[in-house]
Amino acid sequence: MLKTTAGGVAGLSLAGCLETAGSIVGDDEVEPVRIGVLAPDPDSNSTGQSIVSGAAIARDQLNDNGGIDGRDVELVLGDTNGSPLEARRQYQRLILDEGVDATIGIATTEVLMALMDDIAEQAVPHLTVGSATSGASQLVNEQYEKYKYHFRAGPINDVNLAETQIDFLDDMGGEIGWGSVAILVEDYDWTERLWRVYQNRLGGVNVDVAMQRRYPPETDDFSGIYDEVERSGADAAIVSAAHTGTQAIMDWGPAERPFAFGGIHVPMQLSSYYEKVNGACRYAAGYAFATPTAETTDETRPFVREYQNRNEGAAPVYTGYIAFDAIKLFADAVERAGAFDSDELVGALESTSFTGTTGTIEFHDADHEHAHDVIYGEDNVHPLYFQWRETDDGEGVQQTIWPDTYSTTDYVEPDWF
Repeated sequence: MLKTTAGGVAGLSLAGCLETAGSIVGDDEVEPVRIGVLAPDPDSNSTGQSIVSGAAIARDQLNDNGGIDGRDVELVLGDTNGSPLEARRQYQRLILDEGVDATIGIATTEVLMALMDDIAEQAVPHLTVGSATSGASQLVNEQYEKYKYHFRAGPINDVNLAETQIDFLDDMGGEIGWGSVAILVEDYDWTERLWRVYQNRLGGVNVDVAMQRRYPPETDDFSGIYDEVERSGADAAIVSAAHTGTQAIMDWGPAERPFAFGGIHVPMQLSSYYEKVNGACRYAAGYAFATPTAETTDETRPFVREYQNRNEGAAPVYTGYIAFDAIKLFADAVERAGAFDSDELVGALESTSFTGTTGTIEFHDADHEHAHDVIYGEDNVHPLYFQWRETDDGEGVQQTIWPDTYSTTDYVEPDWF
């Protein structure tokens, strides 16, 4: 079986990281349900490690309760290395050589879009747990019969990510003293639709936009950009960053820049991030789908506790929550369908209403422009904003500040203001 260790994931080999023998039930040999897990560099990458660890927890809980339809669950790892070419190779291995019944995973736009035709050709259900591109759901909408096997268990798609940022600014900007903001977006494929949404909708929020900048991927010094933010008079820099986030933090907090910092910042979701950057993220506001301090649903905290028990106290990033949910909702769909036939499972997944760690997971139908994407909203999956704060013991903690439903504290300005 795929094994996790206290420090993360160990013993992972691409060809045979899991048992291949059938599970024994009574006197008959029953083949296990096999689920392929596509994750980038799970030994070193936080998103990949969270995918594998979250999936393993779901597997173990299912097996402790009779498996899926009375069959044990096995996970088979495909390490994508974050590469579209390697992801395609691993996907084909999982389907053709390992004979998996479904796949979950994929963390980036480039990798998911490269796999969409393979998913269509193999006609095996796939649940995305990391990539936000709405390009995948657009394919499902436009060519349903071909691409219907793709579902996004999370995160919400790129359009909804941008809409959440806008909702937060509209709802909270004035309340926390952000009369104007600077919009800073890293120039990667995943931000293309976010950028378009910002252009179309930011003019209607209760916060002025002092400047907007889509900065190059190779940016490793934000001092010039931050000088421009200061000259603009913006009260806060609102980022969309998955690859360039840490340097953006290091050039903000330690420099005591006279503006707040917040937004979609994937590295800042790490529960160990405060220690990693020596407190440089203190007072920064981040975007997440769940945090250890928020009770998003009744499932959230029990999952976090189990994850921390297995990972020396470290909590997952967003992909861990979603991978756990994806395995569980796939099991739920199989039980409701009473079959493993792909087309029947597509129908069962389309009718899903499942309470996961990130909210109530339901999917848009085939006629929606975001077909088979998880639905964004207060009654479904709704991201939250947290602020890094320091405890009396000098440790960092993610305290939820929005929405009110999940909030654990009020926003506090940096103490150097």
